[in-house]
Amino acid sequence: MFRDIFPYTEFPRMVFEEQPVPMEIPDEVWITDTTFRDGQQARAPYSPEQILKIFDFLHTINGGTALIRQSEFFLYSERDRKAVRLCQERGYDFPEITGWIRATASDFKYVTQMGLKETGILTSTSDYHIFLKLKKTRAQALQSYLDIVRAALDNGIIPRCHFEDITRADFDGFVLPFAARLMELSQEYKSPVKIRLCDTLGFGVPYPNVKLPRSVPKLVAGLRKIGVPAEWLEWHGHNDFHKVQVCAATAWLYGCAAANCAIFGVGERTGNPPLEALVVEHAQLKGTDSRVNYAAITELAQYANKELGFNIQPNYPLVGRDFNVTRAGIHADGLLKNEEIYNCFDTHNLLNRPVGVAITDKSGAAGIKHWIEARYHIEIAKHDPRVIAIKDRIDLEYAADRMSAISDEEMETWTQEAFGDKLPPKR
Repeated sequence: MFRDIFPYTEFPRMVFEEQPVPMEIPDEVWITDTTFRDGQQARAPYSPEQILKIFDFLHTINGGTALIRQSEFFLYSERDRKAVRLCQERGYDFPEITGWIRATASDFKYVTQMGLKETGILTSTSDYHIFLKLKKTRAQALQSYLDIVRAALDNGIIPRCHFEDITRADFDGFVLPFAARLMELSQEYKSPVKIRLCDTLGFGVPYPNVKLPRSVPKLVAGLRKIGVPAEWLEWHGHNDFHKVQVCAATAWLYGCAAANCAIFGVGERTGNPPLEALVVEHAQLKGTDSRVNYAAITELAQYANKELGFNIQPNYPLVGRDFNVTRAGIHADGLLKNEEIYNCFDTHNLLNRPVGVAITDKSGAAGIKHWIEARYHIEIAKHDPRVIAIKDRIDLEYAADRMSAISDEEMETWTQEAFGDKLPPKR
């Protein structure tokens, strides 16, 4: 149970060692998606038609690349299988459709029925799961896993073993021997056998000199050292300790080619790495790709809010309503001089999200000028009397102990009153 690291009655601990492991960034890294599997464990199920729409968005973001390479699906209900069939009818090369099953022969029939080339298989690795949940010995668990992997290979299907709870597992005593047996099967069948490293409770940390089993660098490096190819490794994290994004990126840095994610980080409990964040992380690591449709991320967020019942927080990075909106007058003044001063990248061209300014008592004339110019085809001076009139009105609001920001609706009304028939149409 690693009680020195996971005392349970206290917060988990990080034990540091002197020896780190070196980075080993694969030549190519990519994203896989679990929106329709883990992502549906945190919300009401999507309809098959909604799944198809999201799947279309994933394909659109790819823009002809294989950036979002795979998407995994539940296969158990007729609703699940209908969604798979709808997506299969699209005929996309990417994302490739894969399945997810438990390590039982009865589940395997769904994979063959749907004609899938690859499936994930739940293969728990920690003693918490093997002893306390499955009520098995390690040898019994290992044999049951190998039996279902062999059944997949016998049917020409690539198995992807989900090493559940790997960040609490005995790495030398179970994880490495299990992985070694899988590599033997891959050689026997001349077929890939993939491994997904599942940080089930978010215990993974990105530090290369933290003691196993919590160090993401050491987990990935250890599997690479016994010969598991980078392209057969995949990271799947959870955000229990606010490290879901950095751990996914760290897995890339140390030799894991694939990082698993879900749209807007929605997944079991605290969620998975956000798909949109990994798309941008990939661009920072490997370079912005002109083929990738980054702006489709904004369209996906709009669809999720309007049609799927999402309530993406206004300050949520990259897609939140206010993620690139400033409220400080001194910041607004900087934006007017040069947008780069207070915007992290060209959000207008890359995400179709022009930089914005929210109006408060701290916005000043510069903020008001920026707000008006952003919504109307007009250029005005910061000290234009009409701008000052609006500022005076705002100052009166806050002098009367107003606490909230000025709404866009209020600003539109006041701007129309100040400018009258000289105000052009909104952008």
